[in-house]
Formats: sequence, structure tokens, C-alpha cells
Amino acid sequence: MEYQFTDITENGVDLKNMDQRYFLVGLLNEFTNLFQSVGDSIFQEISWKQCFVLNCIRLFEKAPTLKELSDMLGSSHQNVKQMLLKLEKTGYVKFVPDEVDKRKQRIMVTEKTENFAREHEAVSEHHMEKLFSTVDPESLAITVQTFMKLDEQLRCIKEERDVK
Repeated sequence: MEYQFTDITENGVDLKNMDQRYFLVGLLNEFTNLFQSVGDSIFQEISWKQCFVLNCIRLFEKAPTLKELSDMLGSSHQNVKQMLLKLEKTGYVKFVPDEVDKRKQRIMVTEKTENFAREHEAVSEHHMEKLFSTVDPESLAITVQTFMKLDEQLRCIKEERDVK
């Protein structure tokens, strides 16, 4: 299959002989960077990554620990902690001791986060509709299944490396 990037550069990019696996990983990185750039332009008070962290916290049935949240995000404790400290400083999250194990801290969203989510729900939905407007449901389902498999494999690879 031949891949082409159109209208991104005056200097040609030769992808004719690129292995699809490498192309996909590169495309995913490019997409993530572009998505973050667009997301950052939508939200004024926080970054797209911070918004994503808040959305993930809200998905848990009960307030997550740093470990639980880091595992979900696929990021290091240190990176997640840095983002959470910034979010705490601006009033979006708070740390509370676990009821059973006081050594653990749970991360809770605040009313400010809930207000932010309500205020940005329509614009977020609009952008998601626009982003996926050319993708049919079957293609989306296949893409989700593929990335779930890749995510599972990557987590296995990480686990193997962490054991060594």
C-alpha cells in the first residue's frame, strides 16, 4: 500500500517502501501530537493532557490512587504526579487519604472539574463528531479492536522489561 502525506510540506516525504507497522506507529505519534495541539487550542485554562487526566479520574468507580491512575494512563508515577500537582494547585483535584490504608492517597476531582466538564461538553462533542465524520462505525470498531490488541501487547512488553 502506498502512503502519502498531502499538503504538509513542500519537500516530498518518501513512504513508498515503509513497513506498515512502522508507518502506523509513526502515524500514531504524528496524530497524537496534532490532536494535542488542537486540544490545547480548545481549552484555555488547562492543557489537553490535563483534561485527559481529569476525564480518566472521572471514569473510576471510586477515586483512584496514583498507581491506579498511572496504570490507566500508561505513564510513569512521576509524570502523573507532576500533572496532578499542577491540577491540585489550580483547584481541579484534591488528594485525600484512603479510608482503609492511610498511607495511600486517593485523587478526587473537585466541583471545578465537574463545572469544566459541563461547560466543555458541547464543544468536545462537536469536535469529536467532526473528527470522526468520515469514519464509518465498522472501521471504527476494527480500529478500536486493533489498538486494544496493540495496547495489551505493549503492556506485556513493559511488564517483561520491568521484571528484568
